[in-house]
Amino acid sequence: MSHPRTSGLAALAAAAGLASALAVPGAALAQTTYGVALLSDYSGPYADIMPMLGKSREAVLDWWNAEVGAKLGVKLNYKNFDTRYDAAQTASLWPGIKSEMKPIVVLGLGGPDVAALGQRLPDDGVPLFMSTAGYGYAWKPDSWIINPRPTYAHEHAAAFKWLKAQRGGSQPLKVGIISSEASPAYVDIARGIERYAKDNPTEIQIVETVFTEVQPTDLTTQVRRLVRGGVEVITIQTNTAAVVATKRALQALNSKVPVITSSHNGLPASGKAAGGLNQMEGDYEAYGMGIASEEDTPARRFYEKLKADYKLAAPWNVLTLMGMSQGLYTVRVVEHAIKKHGAQNLTGAKVRETLYAEPVTTEETFGTLPTLKFAKEAPFPIEGLKVNVATIKGGNYVTAATNVDTPTVNKW
Repeated sequence: MSHPRTSGLAALAAAAGLASALAVPGAALAQTTYGVALLSDYSGPYADIMPMLGKSREAVLDWWNAEVGAKLGVKLNYKNFDTRYDAAQTASLWPGIKSEMKPIVVLGLGGPDVAALGQRLPDDGVPLFMSTAGYGYAWKPDSWIINPRPTYAHEHAAAFKWLKAQRGGSQPLKVGIISSEASPAYVDIARGIERYAKDNPTEIQIVETVFTEVQPTDLTTQVRRLVRGGVEVITIQTNTAAVVATKRALQALNSKVPVITSSHNGLPASGKAAGGLNQMEGDYEAYGMGIASEEDTPARRFYEKLKADYKLAAPWNVLTLMGMSQGLYTVRVVEHAIKKHGAQNLTGAKVRETLYAEPVTTEETFGTLPTLKFAKEAPFPIEGLKVNVATIKGGNYVTAATNVDTPTVNKW
């Protein structure tokens, strides 16, 4: 048996060693692992953008695990699940995802996720975080599906108001809508814009809402009707195929009417699909997050870090920034929850409650998003709603406007 004094010295040495280890930045801690499910589309209508959006959110998770989670004693294990942007496929995969990952949070892709899981997530106790704008059919209190941006109708209503001011005059802006009945999300966006037009007849006038295939090839007939109706801008918030078909139709008609897109089918991706960025000269994109311009910004610097240190192979564009923003506000909410509740026994419900308890600041997301203050009245922030507008000028992707006020859009 050892001498009591020897045992005491050993205990002190052990305690000192533990204290020293805890004091060293980056010292290894016992890790608690939690699952994060990534809903993706590598074989459906967004297969062309998924490598950019998907890889950037994965890189954010890798960064957080290495530089933040390791110090908190938490690792987020993630896995992609290909839903083909299809509600039935999403619903079919969900039981297996839940069983395999036991996720405390899910990163969604779009409308089919909302349609498939909106009623299930409260019972499952798992919040779903989006990168996209919101939807009218999900605009209800106490939601488990969270959007960092207002609805698509909000975003483009702001852009229409800005475009009208740029044009000048008191006449309403004449707007055409290209949509598709293939997804409830697409129909919802069109209905939201129509509601805004109905409530604000001095701001915009809808020339026609065109419903077409989910990936149309020729829209010449439909676009000709819009041009004859005096359309001043065509809003397309479906996918890049619809943008390309609309641009081809406008070119065939020798029309210079601009199109306006969102982030998931924005100018760089649509330009690439159309044969080059110069194909989108004079067109616009509008959304409630940062713009992937060439200026030296915190978002750009963080992208360069992910590229250099975490093998991010995606180019610097709005789709990559979209994935970065989704990943960043997700990990920051998880981080807040760890600091509030501890690293052990974290749940999806605790993560969601933390979301409402404190904002995610724009500094925390490196400027990819504004400061987000969520409230249970809506699945998106209801204060300080702003959008940014980008365009192509002289073949270059540039910022056209920042912090454009978002007008009131009534529920539809």
